[in-house]
Amino acid sequence: MLRQYELVERVKSYDPDADEALINRAYVFSMQMHGSQKRASGDPYFSHPIEVAGILTDLRLDDETIATAILHDTIEDTLTTHEEIEAKFGANVARLVDGVTKLSKIEAQTENERAAENLRKFLLAMSDDIRVLLVKLADRLHNMRTLHFIKSEEKRRRIARETMDIYAPLAERIGMYEFMNEMQTLAFRELEPDAYASITRRLELLHAGGGDRIARIGSGLKLLLSRAGIEAEVTGRQKHPYSIWRKMAERHISFEQLSDVMAFRAIVPEADDCYRALGLIHRRWPMVPGRFKDYISTPKRNGYKSLHTSVIHAENMRVEIQIRSQDMHAQAEYGLASHWAYKQDHQRPDGQVRWIRDLIEILENAESPEELLEHTRMAMYQDRIFAFTPQGELYQLPKGATPVDFAYAVHTDLGDQAVGAKINGRVVPLRTRIENGDQVQILKSKAQEPQPHWLNFVVTGKARAAIRRFVRNKERDESVALGRKLYDEVVARLPAQLGAEALALAMKRLKVDSEPALMSQIARGTVNDRQLMEALMPGSAGEDVPGEPRRAPSQREAISIKGLTPGVAFKLAPCCHPVPGDRIVGLRCFDEPIAVHAIDCPSLADGIDADWVDLAWGDRSDGGTARLSVILKNEPGALAVAAGVFGAHKANILNLRLENRDGGFHTFHVSLEVRDLQHLTRIIAALRATDMVSSAERI
Repeated sequence: MLRQYELVERVKSYDPDADEALINRAYVFSMQMHGSQKRASGDPYFSHPIEVAGILTDLRLDDETIATAILHDTIEDTLTTHEEIEAKFGANVARLVDGVTKLSKIEAQTENERAAENLRKFLLAMSDDIRVLLVKLADRLHNMRTLHFIKSEEKRRRIARETMDIYAPLAERIGMYEFMNEMQTLAFRELEPDAYASITRRLELLHAGGGDRIARIGSGLKLLLSRAGIEAEVTGRQKHPYSIWRKMAERHISFEQLSDVMAFRAIVPEADDCYRALGLIHRRWPMVPGRFKDYISTPKRNGYKSLHTSVIHAENMRVEIQIRSQDMHAQAEYGLASHWAYKQDHQRPDGQVRWIRDLIEILENAESPEELLEHTRMAMYQDRIFAFTPQGELYQLPKGATPVDFAYAVHTDLGDQAVGAKINGRVVPLRTRIENGDQVQILKSKAQEPQPHWLNFVVTGKARAAIRRFVRNKERDESVALGRKLYDEVVARLPAQLGAEALALAMKRLKVDSEPALMSQIARGTVNDRQLMEALMPGSAGEDVPGEPRRAPSQREAISIKGLTPGVAFKLAPCCHPVPGDRIVGLRCFDEPIAVHAIDCPSLADGIDADWVDLAWGDRSDGGTARLSVILKNEPGALAVAAGVFGAHKANILNLRLENRDGGFHTFHVSLEVRDLQHLTRIIAALRATDMVSSAERI
């Protein structure tokens, strides 16, 4: 453990003007407050915050950050208060300590809720001052170094999983690759001990068999560059066990099939030297196609710059080589922390905060702890591609991203209004995957709304959060509108008019805190007619006649069902597939959405125990799905003739299934997108008039 004077000397070595008294006060205060507390290793608890501060001195951080590291556990694990920290160490240190502090004392019903609430507070604090993240990463790194002292395997695995899912990706996102690699390795050792042991053992055997292979290759690379007048610092290493394991899993190959387990780094004086060195290396050894990446012309989102290439070395093995300037290397080693070293005035560097804003937007839109954790993991921990706007602005996205993800990355409003896209000038479907380097143009319309089926293909947490928020709001609005109409229907059945306070009293009796919440419960069937009548006018519901279902009278006003979200407030019955123009009726069962049936649906004759609701199509109802049974002659071109009829009538085929083969005839079931009943009738008539069609009936 660092002694008090040693810690101060470390800070003063890179910042002579540091507030020595602040660090000394923090050191003594933390030691006094933690007192006799012990860690799982048996060491004094106080040793942990001091080691965290020591890690941050390697990043050359300012005195306030070092003091925060020393004090970061005092509020959580001692009787110290936020006000006390502020009084003794100032508002800045108190704010930073509060941001790092976990909410371990909150009453969370599940571990996910606790983790999500901790992450929520942490992200908000981080968005205000990124030094919160730097302290937290150092805190987690030291905890991972001492993880093996914890006796509970379940607790060790939980901490390791949280590190792998959240903290290692956060380190990567701000360019702190050394932190990321060490945390991933330590978490991997805990989560996959057998795989870790196997890969480590094989790396040792490989190293023993190759002798000084890394030194030989490194010396050869340095000599090659030196002869061309480029003075380079060349280092080599074996890749980390977790990196090797992930490549084996992604490529579905064994360790023996993995050829690039060595990586070399050449640090040259200037950026121009990077490209000169690259040319020399590619002329000397064959390049592995598809493995060259230029992060100098298109830096990573965290500011990382370097050239990456893989070559087939003279020893018949593939090696990865990174080439960067000295300035680029400082950025790669310390990432965003290099911008927060002393005398930087703590101004966030440009381009570093967009992803933090994305995380905050996800935080605001998430409805449940599970959703928050899911979206933040998606936002932080995926391989990246680069895509450009038509104006040349660069956006970094996860692999597999679609134009919808790109639109939401540019702006939430653009994502909400996306109706189509052009990739490299060619119109493509919204579910098309973007490739690295694509130019993407989003086509938009103010009449467009986010579609629930987009959730089937979007991959970014920001896009999923925005779509789910819109769907939830729309479902709530639909549910409230339906509940309002059903409420009016119940009120019409009461024996007398309601007084002015009746609704407020009813809400109290039903223990509902708002009028929209009551209407939503009525629509879902959580509050049934009898309960509502009794709440509005006690004694008005009367007695039920046994065996006789209650029926609601016909509505005085038609319900517009345009824009239904299936399975929420309404759903179109799959047994009859009603389309605009059909006479329709709704069946309302307890705690289920209203099922909308065509009036002649056979299932209505089965005596379903449900309340009937009189429905009608609204003026803006604009299409539906109809199902047809089409019997075609078993002759070449018959199916094409039927498809031609659908195309001529501008009806989209959603599904086509061969249902039966019967000698000279084939029966197909077709799901067809039509405008209304009249449109469907014309299509059926056209099919029946065709020689190739033996029969066409609506299912």
